[in-house]
Amino acid sequence: MARKECSFCNTTEKDNNPFIAGNHAYICSNCVTSAYKILFGDEESSPEIEPATLLIPKEIHRILNDYVIGQDSAKKTLSVAVYNHYKRIFKNRHDDTNIEKSNILLIGPTGSGKTLLAQTIAKFLDVPIAISDATNLTEAGYVGEDVENILTKLLQAAGDDVAKAERGIIFIDEMDKIARMGENRSITRDVSGEGVQQALLKIIEGSVVNIPPKGGRKHPNQDFLQIDTSNILFICGGAFDGIEEIIQRRLGANQLGFGQEKRSNKENENVMHLIESDDLVQFGIIPELIGRLHVTATLEPITLEDMVRILVEPKNSIVKQYQKLFEIDNAILTFEESALRAVAQKAINRKTGARGLRSIMEEALLDIMYELPELDGYEVIITEDVINHGVKPLYIKNSKIA
Repeated sequence: MARKECSFCNTTEKDNNPFIAGNHAYICSNCVTSAYKILFGDEESSPEIEPATLLIPKEIHRILNDYVIGQDSAKKTLSVAVYNHYKRIFKNRHDDTNIEKSNILLIGPTGSGKTLLAQTIAKFLDVPIAISDATNLTEAGYVGEDVENILTKLLQAAGDDVAKAERGIIFIDEMDKIARMGENRSITRDVSGEGVQQALLKIIEGSVVNIPPKGGRKHPNQDFLQIDTSNILFICGGAFDGIEEIIQRRLGANQLGFGQEKRSNKENENVMHLIESDDLVQFGIIPELIGRLHVTATLEPITLEDMVRILVEPKNSIVKQYQKLFEIDNAILTFEESALRAVAQKAINRKTGARGLRSIMEEALLDIMYELPELDGYEVIITEDVINHGVKPLYIKNSKIA
C-alpha cells in the first residue's frame, strides 16, 4: 500500500494529524486549519504554547545551585514562586477561580546574588528579562527615565516580539532607594521617590500600557505599542539597610533597662527572615506597592567561605573564566587556597559582595595577563602575596602543556 502524503506540505499521516482524502490527493488537518485561517482569519486568539523549558521547583532550584552559592532559603522561595507564575500562565484552566499574579521582593545586602538569581532563572526558562535600577526611574514630569521605559527594555530583549515580552521577567533593583522619607528615617530621598512607587503600581499589578516603540518620552501624535503586563513577572530587589532596627523595635529588642544587652551583628542579621509588611511600610515603601509584591525572600550576607566557593564552584565561576583565558594562550593558571581566601577577604573588607570579586582579580592579574602571550607552556601559580602585596607569581615551565 502506497504511503499517504499531504499534497500541500508532503508530511506523512500521523495519529495527531489525520488526512482528508480527495480525488487522488490528500490534505492533512494542519493544512486544513492553516487554509481556514487564510480564508476567514484567526477569529480566536491561539492558546498559549507551553515552553519546553517549564521547569518544576526542584529543577529550578538545582539549576540555581549550579550558578548561585548559598542562599538556599531564597532559592527555594524563588523556585516555587516562579513555577507557580508560569504554571498560572500555561496550565491554568479558565473557570470561576482566577489565579492572581504573585510578584517577588528580594531583600539582601549588596552583592548577595539578587540580580544573578533573576538572570539565571530567565536564562533557563528561555524568557526575556529587563533589568533596571529604581534610582534611575522618575515619575512623569521629572528629568530621568520614565517608569514605562522598563517595558521598552523588555520588548527589546524579546526581539520586539510583543507576545514573548508579555511573558518575560522585569527585575528592578535598588527598590529601597525610592522609599519615601519617614519621620524616623535618617535616609533622605527626593520628592519623586514616592511618585516612582505610585507609577510602578499600575504596571506591576497588571494592565495594558502604551509605550513608545523605541523608548524615550511620550509625545502627542506618537505611535504606541500596547503591552499587557498581566503575565509579566516582576522581581524587585533591595538591600533595605537599617530595616533590622525596625524589626527589632517591633520585637521589643531595643527596650531600655537594666539587664538589656545590645544585640551582636550576627543576631541583627538573623532577624531579617522575620520581616513583615508593616516593617517595609515604616521603612518607606507605600502599602499599595507592598500589596503587589506578594512573595518576599531574604538573602543572607555572604561569608568568607561562601565567597571562596563563589570564586571556584559555579559553572561560570570567575576562576574558571580566567583559567580559560590562560588556556587559550597555552598556559595554566593555578590559585593556592590562601590566595583565594585573600581575594574573598578583600571583597568583604570593601563591602562590595560577590560583584567585587572580578575587579579584585583584574587588579591582581593585570601585569600577568600583560605578559600572558609570552608565557606559552608555563604554569602560573597565584599565591597569597600576589593578591595582598602585588609580588610576582610563581612561573613553572611545564613540559606537559601541549
